[in-house]
Amino acid sequence: MTKLGILISGRGSNMMALADAARAPGCPYTVALVASDKPDAPGLAWARDQGIATFALSPKGMAKADYEARIDAALREAGVEAIALGGYMRLLTDDFVARWRGRIVNIHPSLLPRYKGLDTHARAIAAGDAEAGCSVHLVTEELDGGEVLGQARVPIRPDDTPDTLAARVLEQEHRLYPQVLAAWLSK
Repeated sequence: MTKLGILISGRGSNMMALADAARAPGCPYTVALVASDKPDAPGLAWARDQGIATFALSPKGMAKADYEARIDAALREAGVEAIALGGYMRLLTDDFVARWRGRIVNIHPSLLPRYKGLDTHARAIAAGDAEAGCSVHLVTEELDGGEVLGQARVPIRPDDTPDTLAARVLEQEHRLYPQVLAAWLSK
């Protein structure tokens, strides 16, 4: 059973999907810690209500290396063996990624390698794409550049806005992320 740490910045709906899946019989992971860069993140309250340990620290006024050292220490103290990013909106430094190499996954709201970074839904619509989706990938030093472990596709409708498309993609994220994470950790 792998001890998972999940990093969030807000509501953490992907974190909730991962935590819910962890309760299923045969799931290869348990959520050992939910950590956030925003002490008032709604997802932290949800995690605490579920009996999951939490850690929160605002990076304001701290050097990035110091902040990440504190997050790293909290993850290690909780016995975390792998990390899932669940709406964590901070770029991780190369040093942090190197310390956890091969043990960090992320879900990104596009069909990677297309549309790395932000505004993925608006960019897919503007490009006239027929479909959008989400990708679970390993985290590397390159932004959204790690090996893709799984994807889910969503058709783009003629009347889609970035918000309507985002809502449908998010439904697929909640389905895909726990499945791909479980398969990856079962290897």
